[in-house]
Amino acid sequence: MERLQKVMAQAGVASRRQCEELIQKGLVKVNGQVVQTLGVKVNPKRDVIEVKGKKLQQEKKRTFLFYKPLRVITSMNDPQGRKVVADYFRHISERVYPVGRLDYDTEGLLLVTNDGELANHLIHPRYEMDKVYKVTVQGRPSKEALAQLREGVMLEDGQTAPAKVKILEGNDKKSVLEIVIHEGRNRQVRRMCEVIGHPVIHLIRTRLAFLTLKGLKKGQSRELTSGEIQRLKKLLSSSTKDKHRKRRF
Repeated sequence: MERLQKVMAQAGVASRRQCEELIQKGLVKVNGQVVQTLGVKVNPKRDVIEVKGKKLQQEKKRTFLFYKPLRVITSMNDPQGRKVVADYFRHISERVYPVGRLDYDTEGLLLVTNDGELANHLIHPRYEMDKVYKVTVQGRPSKEALAQLREGVMLEDGQTAPAKVKILEGNDKKSVLEIVIHEGRNRQVRRMCEVIGHPVIHLIRTRLAFLTLKGLKKGQSRELTSGEIQRLKKLLSSSTKDKHRKRRF
């Protein structure tokens, strides 16, 4: 059983907030009865849901791996008229949306989906999915600075979890690092590098779990295979720390 507005949003009707407004306006029926109370739970496989007199059809679940370019907003729209991720998926009939986010000035791997359960698990802090970044920073970090990152650094919103870090190349002017984290705080990698005194010049996310950008150019995407989806779900099911609260798909 799931909340009505969530089922509607996952079916591509509108955002969850907009679906709540439709419910409150009396435009939604469940099994022939008008529902105006938020929080009502339904079984999308059994209950008949109508929106504005039209029977709700569940969308096919689709998940894409997208190579987000620089200067693209990780959003479905932007009041300032800047380019957004949704602009690259106008040809998709399903209403897909980004999983998590990449900053405006960061490029790289981003998942885009209409599978709400998969998206929620991927961004949930209880699951430790590796996110791999190739980071160009000013100067060459010392062994002590790298050790700070590996142990966790203190940010304004708390200490980070230990990161995996190695220098790929570098000199006194700039260095290229590989940083692996599993948290998803806002601008986390940039803030971590600022703390150790080596501001980021360029940042790209190259891998999420086993998924990479191989074969994609900036702005391109590909749909995940059923095998990749199942592998992701298996990783999520096995990665949770609390075995008693493990939630399987």
